[in-house]
Amino acid sequence: MKISIIGCTNAGFAAIKQILKYYPQAEITVYERHSEISYLACGTYLHLGGTVKNLDDVLYADPEDLIKQGVKMCMQYDVIRIDAAKHTILAQDLNTKKMVNDTYDKLIMATGSITAIPAITGVENPKVMLCKTCDQAYKLYAAAQNTQHIAIIGGGYAGVELAEGFVKSGHQVTLFQRGNQLLDEYMGPNMAQKVQDLLIQNGVDVQTNIEVTRFNDLPNEELQITTNKGDFNVDMVAICPGVIPQSDLLNGQVKLAENGAIITDPYMGTSDPDIFAAGDATEVNFNPTLKSTYVPLASHAVRQGTLAGINVLDRRLKTIGTQATTGMLLFGTTVASTGLTLAKAKKAHFEAKSAFYQGNYRPDFMPTTAKITIELIYDKNSRKVLGAQLMSDHEVAQSANTLSVVIQNGNTIDELAFLDMLFSPNFDEPFNYLNLVAQVAVDQENGYWRSN
Repeated sequence: MKISIIGCTNAGFAAIKQILKYYPQAEITVYERHSEISYLACGTYLHLGGTVKNLDDVLYADPEDLIKQGVKMCMQYDVIRIDAAKHTILAQDLNTKKMVNDTYDKLIMATGSITAIPAITGVENPKVMLCKTCDQAYKLYAAAQNTQHIAIIGGGYAGVELAEGFVKSGHQVTLFQRGNQLLDEYMGPNMAQKVQDLLIQNGVDVQTNIEVTRFNDLPNEELQITTNKGDFNVDMVAICPGVIPQSDLLNGQVKLAENGAIITDPYMGTSDPDIFAAGDATEVNFNPTLKSTYVPLASHAVRQGTLAGINVLDRRLKTIGTQATTGMLLFGTTVASTGLTLAKAKKAHFEAKSAFYQGNYRPDFMPTTAKITIELIYDKNSRKVLGAQLMSDHEVAQSANTLSVVIQNGNTIDELAFLDMLFSPNFDEPFNYLNLVAQVAVDQENGYWRSN
């Protein structure tokens, strides 16, 4: 069987590994537009901030290693057209400009996403830069060496992390967010405000509820940003406004969601039995709402790509869905989330409520401790946990993972309140802080449900 894979960042590479393991006789051909594979976008801010000295270290796979295993790697090839009915691919070698015709028995689409470039006058200015790919990261890093004041457009995870990176590299940073809060996809307003306060404490000028309308060059080589709140003069701009699925090659050939994301079944198969899809080009099965939604995360891409590779010739393993669990380390503070925010839970028609807990992660008699803040989202009717956000100078990312499992399993606040968690003064109180936030929720609901 001839299996073609379009795209080889996270999902594509994960699929290759499984095909090599389970279907060693398969002929694998990969088409990748860039000169490298497996770039993790988080490497951009880590490199800017000095945590990662060499950007190449972020690339966790080498095309040569795959070639040695018999994979045909068509690097710097742009796929122009896919004919699903005829099982054909038309691609162009970006170096020689030569057109190549190919065929496939099975196809895995791992084309990922592209930056949603906002319709702002002057956005094509060379001082306005993107920061998604490895090539863009190199250009952004090089340009930053000769600038002092950098503006970031977009207050999602990428924008917030990039702000930290530029602060650590000694730059003056202004962060623009069109909405009224940062991280609005993953955080409620109270927790988002704490993130904003942390950025401000570390020197970031955070501008929310602001609309950028124009970029203009100034005679002194600065760039003027025109907004509904006045003008800002900076040296360069990095755009982090979000992404959109890159699925145009299959438009009209497989079922797509309204936003263009490829719709897949639990095996990562599309409406065409010979085409599979994984990563940012697809939707995910979101367990809190039991619906498909678009949540482009590297963790999703790796899992989906793995499933696509396992199932491409033998549908043996279904996805178990996701809670869209995320986290970042921001100026030494862990910020993590899983599941629904309160606003999203209400929008999904849950009778949702939130419970807040703040306290030290371990006993006061220990030499040091740290405050933990948790917002727990739950449904008043079923009492099931729907989501959570955590923030602390203590490492709480793994607690977000624990709550992800709680949501996955449909556990209630009553069950979470007594969930078996280890106790040691080195790590926590006799009741872990996840137990304690659930107990706050139980108290809000006037006690425990009867269990008989």
